[in-house]
Amino acid sequence: MKIAAIDVFGYELTYAHGEYVMSGGRAAQRQASTLVRIRTAEGMAGWGESSTLGGTYLPAFAEGIRAAVQVMAPSLIGMDATNLSLIHQQMDALLLGQEGAKSAIDIACWDLLGQAAGLPISMLIGGIAQPDFPLYEAVPLASPEAMVAFVRQRQEVGINRFQLKVGNDPFEDALRTRSVVEACPADAVIVADANGGWNLPRATIAVREMTGLNVIVEQPCRDTADCALVQRMSSLPLSMDESVTNAAELYRAKYDAGASSLNIKLARVGGITGAMRMRDLAQSLGMTICIEDVWGGDVTSAAVAHVAASTRPDALMHASFFNDWTQEHVAGYQPRSVRGRGTAPTAPGLGITVDRAALGPALFEVTR
Repeated sequence: MKIAAIDVFGYELTYAHGEYVMSGGRAAQRQASTLVRIRTAEGMAGWGESSTLGGTYLPAFAEGIRAAVQVMAPSLIGMDATNLSLIHQQMDALLLGQEGAKSAIDIACWDLLGQAAGLPISMLIGGIAQPDFPLYEAVPLASPEAMVAFVRQRQEVGINRFQLKVGNDPFEDALRTRSVVEACPADAVIVADANGGWNLPRATIAVREMTGLNVIVEQPCRDTADCALVQRMSSLPLSMDESVTNAAELYRAKYDAGASSLNIKLARVGGITGAMRMRDLAQSLGMTICIEDVWGGDVTSAAVAHVAASTRPDALMHASFFNDWTQEHVAGYQPRSVRGRGTAPTAPGLGITVDRAALGPALFEVTR
């Protein structure tokens, strides 16, 4: 399965619910996404995707992802796409970090490995542990009334797990959270996600004001050490996300910060390979896990679905299908959620077919 060419495509993903708003004034109606197609000498093709939330969510941005792929691609030509270990060794020898770019290449290689084996990716990374799994949706930061209205609208299509965007004024954030909790049934899973937007004093006030609510607090501060200080003053369960980028940070999240849950984003850890490694560590530590990515469309949703389906049911809190959040579909809106639950495609590889005609010309092509 020697790599003969690597093609990179760009397209825009429009948020399906108007404007996506997070803490600190970070907001967007659309995001740029990067699709990577790896073609082999045998005529097969594997697809990967990586999309960022602008340039202020993680230290990554769309143009940087594309430039990083262009730097790495020539050295990957001629390599065996199904030898993921060597692919990552080569990428790491060329660039430090740049996990978003490596993620798109990694996913495309897994797609090819699954096609070569005649098996869906989920069967290659542990097997199907659950035929379907719960999905969550993010609730953009807005007034309490607007956030409640959003939640009620999504409840009508079967969603019962919500990630509330908070991280601004702690008193207003507590009111937002309380309003949504009161609008949801007792079995709803509700996460108040600051995206690292609070400083230490504001985070301390926020968790104090939320005391007694059926809610999980996610990434209250940017740094794990500050999150640990906040957790010492909180009775609410803590979930970590942005600051957990490797195994060492995962151990700090649990044993220093007292986190019980972890968000694993494929583009933050280098793709399916890194997500599988982090997932298995978190499972062994008795933590619950959210499997997702930074942003994306059909290709991202398929990759997430395979990791989620192969995660133990007792460990998986929920996952996200970003193709429910976005309007553009390059693979026929597959995989498709049903009443708030997702399933992994069963065809080999990612199990979806990207419509090349739906894309414009490649941004660039590397053949040697």
